[in-house]
Amino acid sequence: MEPRRTAVLISGTGTNLQALIDAAREPSYPARIVLVISNREAAGGLERAARAGIATRVIPSRGFTSREAFDAALDETLREAAAELVCLAGFMRVLGRDFVERWRDRMLNIHPSLLPAFRGLETHARVLEAGLPVTGCTVHFVRPEIDEGPVIVQGMAPVLPGDTVETLNARVLEIEHRCYPRALALVAGDRARVIDERVVVAGERPFERLILHPSLREACR
Repeated sequence: MEPRRTAVLISGTGTNLQALIDAAREPSYPARIVLVISNREAAGGLERAARAGIATRVIPSRGFTSREAFDAALDETLREAAAELVCLAGFMRVLGRDFVERWRDRMLNIHPSLLPAFRGLETHARVLEAGLPVTGCTVHFVRPEIDEGPVIVQGMAPVLPGDTVETLNARVLEIEHRCYPRALALVAGDRARVIDERVVVAGERPFERLILHPSLREACR
């Protein structure tokens, strides 16, 4: 089976992009990143892609008169690259319903909370305000509603006394960088299917889709 041609959409530094690039270097990995698209010309992730020899494109958000026009340009660029899968990795733009439906069950997103909790922005601040003992991240198939869609993989991390938004963000990022490659591998390897808006994984082992931060594993022993 040929690796699935995958495009990654970014807006910022691209640390999750880097995790996907690193994973895809393994010969047995079932996805190959063929294109990185940013809606911001200054996105640091573009340099990461260039260093890895991956083609890049910038499609500026402000260069279009409507969301539909932007989505059409994005869709055309993805099809020109013969992309089969799309990963949103810190892509800070809401995509229209028609675009999302065209890529239904072929487009993944990562969100820094244990969805369905804390959809939207400022997730870490809201977790700290709620006083929760754990938080995490979720990789899911994209649906038209923001931060909705069948869950593929989740990761959990502890919330520690004295945490700030910055320290909690750093800890959650550690598991994000493990969860996204795992989720993409399940989808690209044709193991993850959506049935009745739930993800079913062929040959799934217990907890295969749950990744724990190392400090949480220690605490559970």
